[in-house]
Formats: sequence, structure tokens, C-alpha cells
Amino acid sequence: MHLNNNVTEFILLGLTQDPVRKKIVFVTFLFFYLGTLLGNFLIITTIKTSQTLGSPMYFFLFHLSLSDTCFCTSIAPRMIVDALLKRATISFRECMIQVFSFHFFGCLEIFILILMAADRYVAICKPLHYTTIMSRQVCAVLVAIAWVGSCVHSLAQIFLALSLPFCGPNVIDHYLCDLQPLLKLACADTYVINLLLVSNSGAICTLSFVMLMCSYVVILYSLRNHSAEGRRKALSTCMSHIIVVVLFFGPCIFLYTRPATTFPMDKMIAVFYTLGTPLINPLIYTLRNAEVKNAMKKLWRKKLISDDKR
Repeated sequence: MHLNNNVTEFILLGLTQDPVRKKIVFVTFLFFYLGTLLGNFLIITTIKTSQTLGSPMYFFLFHLSLSDTCFCTSIAPRMIVDALLKRATISFRECMIQVFSFHFFGCLEIFILILMAADRYVAICKPLHYTTIMSRQVCAVLVAIAWVGSCVHSLAQIFLALSLPFCGPNVIDHYLCDLQPLLKLACADTYVINLLLVSNSGAICTLSFVMLMCSYVVILYSLRNHSAEGRRKALSTCMSHIIVVVLFFGPCIFLYTRPATTFPMDKMIAVFYTLGTPLINPLIYTLRNAEVKNAMKKLWRKKLISDDKR
């Protein structure tokens, strides 16, 4: 690891330097972030307290909402506060923490989406063996593996970031610390590190997306043998998952599977999957899922009854 760095802090340019636009960024993303917290906490609370949502699908949805909340929290609060500052800076240590947490929870979300696809595959294609294959113990082990795998991926990112020598410019033309903007500031040849970055983040994004799409093709193909009611219910669940997968993986593949070149739209694409997707996910899973909606209504009724008794 390269520890001989002259740079102790970085200046983040954010989405804009215009004072009026910065106020718009502050209001917009504060609203986005609060909406994300509210939506995901609602799903987490509903699944945790509801007795009807005990299946593996909701166990994985619980962890997806948890990773969404943490993923967004690793970016949004600093971005919102920075929009109020004239000169936003981040220390080298904080920058490395952000790289780790951002990649950790982003990778965890990818693994949880894969587990959700595997769960739907077993439920639809192997219904008689579903309870045996997707037992509570198996699901817990799979989620634990997802957490460990995410940690390994993030440590690899940190290793790459710490191996970069920074000795001159310290202005990051972005609202977050990530490997791509940091590569531009390194005063050394970054060809090998960029190659490792593409083979790490890029490969995880692309292979996971291809794997997920293939699994959903198999699932949708196998639905032809089901009843009309069974097809409708399975299609509704699978379509929710497919929408989430496309919204999350599209921007990830665009940003992480190419050489270290930057485009003007990069920051807006990053906004979409770092702040937009965690906000949209709860809406997709609640609006398209009758069981979650009913459980939320029951939870709301219980709260109203308990408030009335006081």
C-alpha cells in the first residue's frame, strides 16, 4: 500500500457550484433522502412485526431495504450538507470510509437481489421442495455469505484506493469519493488499477445482471405450466424484481465497465442509482405487492387502536 501521500483532504465540487442550484440540490435531495428513510423503515418495520410476512421472500426484502437505507446513508447526508457549504471538503480518511461503505452496501444489494431471484426460481420451478431448499437456516447462511462477500469486495476497493499516490491536485469533480474520480487525481500510471477496478466492480455488476436476467427468463418460461391465477401472482412478483434489477444495474454497468474516462452525464447517472433507486425500491415493492400492502394496513390499524386506548 502506498502511504506516502501529500494530500490530506479532497475538495468535492458536488453537482454544481452555482449558489441557487446548490439550494435546489439541498431541498431536492433532502426530500429524496427522507422519502428513502421513510419508505425503507416502513418495509423493515412491517416485515419485522407482521406474522404473515415470514416467507424467505420477505426475509430477503427486509435485508434489501436495510442495505438500501445504509447505501443511501453512506452518500446522501454528506451530499445534502455539502450543498449548503461554499467549499465542501472531505478528509482522506473520511474519503476512504465512504469508498468502503458505498461499495459494501452497493455490493450487498447486488447479492440480495441475486438471492431474491434464486428464491423466486425455487418457489416457481421447484414448488414441492421449496420449504426444504429455502429453509430459515439456509436463508440465514446465504445472507451471511452476502455480507462477507460484500466486505471482501469493499476491502479490495480500499486496497486499490490506498495504493494510489496523491501528490498534487485534490479537487474531485463529483459529490462522492469513488475510485473513478480518485484515479484522475493520482500522480502515477493508473492503467493496471483501472483494469483491476473494471475486473472487480465491472465484473460483479455485469455477471450478476446477466445471471439475474437468465434466471428470470427461466422463471417466466416455466410459468406457462401454471394456472392463470398462479401466473398472474408470480408475474407480479417477478416484474417488481426485474424493474429493480434494471434500474440498479443499468447505471452500475455504464459507470464501472469502461476505461477511466468521464462523461458529463456521469454525476446524474450516479445520482440515479445512489439516491433514486433506494427511493423507488420501497414504492415498487409496496405498490405491486398485495401482501405487503395488507400487512402495512394491519400495522397502521394496530397503531391507531393503541393510540385510541391511551
